[in-house]
Amino acid sequence: MLQAPVAPQAAAQTFPPLESFQSQAELDKPILAQDTALFDAFNRCDLEKFSSFIADDVEFYHDQGGVRLGKDKFTEGVKDNDCGGDIRRELVPSTFQAHYMQGYGAVELGVHRFVHPQSNNPTGQGRFISLWQYKDGKWKITRAISFDHH
Repeated sequence: MLQAPVAPQAAAQTFPPLESFQSQAELDKPILAQDTALFDAFNRCDLEKFSSFIADDVEFYHDQGGVRLGKDKFTEGVKDNDCGGDIRRELVPSTFQAHYMQGYGAVELGVHRFVHPQSNNPTGQGRFISLWQYKDGKWKITRAISFDHH
């Protein structure tokens, strides 16, 4: 009997404990999977799933949108500014970096571009830094900075 595919969030949360990573590839895998699942939810405007990747006390800093403190404000900002179907966020794969943060998690850096979904024409891009905390078997963003948008 075929089994239904595992939802991206569930799959993204099945990684080994932080202390067990022995290589950069072992760290890259969960961080890239989390980024992919987070922005899949963002692109589909699945706010419940999106917010499941965000810590309650998140701090989000955006060069054009200002500061949003707390998961509710962050998610509300996504709803109000990004859920019209006008953009799709894509990670520029060659820019992805993950760096181990002992006893905490990882910091992710990269460039993301925004694309008009119907035409696939880029509408802009920016750089980002996300601090991922590994706690209670899950990865969540606790701090994020999105900047250099053009």
